[in-house]
Amino acid sequence: MFKKKGNRLSTTRVQLYATQDEFCRIFAEEENALYLLALLLTADASKAEQCFVAGLEDSIQGNRVFKEWVRSWSRRMIVRNAIQMISPAPGQVNGAPPVSDSGTVTLDLGSDLTAVLQLAPLERFVFVMSVLEGYSIQDCSIFLNCTRQYIEIAQAGALQHVALAKANRLAPIVSASDVAQAAHFLEPAPAA
Repeated sequence: MFKKKGNRLSTTRVQLYATQDEFCRIFAEEENALYLLALLLTADASKAEQCFVAGLEDSIQGNRVFKEWVRSWSRRMIVRNAIQMISPAPGQVNGAPPVSDSGTVTLDLGSDLTAVLQLAPLERFVFVMSVLEGYSIQDCSIFLNCTRQYIEIAQAGALQHVALAKANRLAPIVSASDVAQAAHFLEPAPAA
């Protein structure tokens, strides 16, 4: 807090907290990453934009944050605003169309991210928060106001859905004629 100059104690204060300019700089530098986070959470382009703007406003006007926490705090504000917008709950179904079908989104999302967007809201939030953002099960439980058991079930379901979507893309597509030609290998060999 105070710097010592020689034998004298200086009253010059070291700036420990982030300024509004630092938050603006982070949101500008990481605009794509923060917007993608909002998009993955909300599964809606217009809500993602609203979430991004609200995250910036909350970061600037909210609690004082240490300089070292600016980046993580900005991401946290995006997550918090997305939770307020969507209110994910157990049993809630995904009513939004996949974002890749929307004409307003020009991002080329990979098929893995498209699979995430197709998850039910709670599963999507848990997947993004725990797998992509590194939140613990306990933190997800607190943020999403659900029991740890619901979070664990949602995480398992999300992981299974994303893995299945990936496996379906990687599985070779075999035509019916190829199956018929290969079927003779499955027949028992005639006895000699």
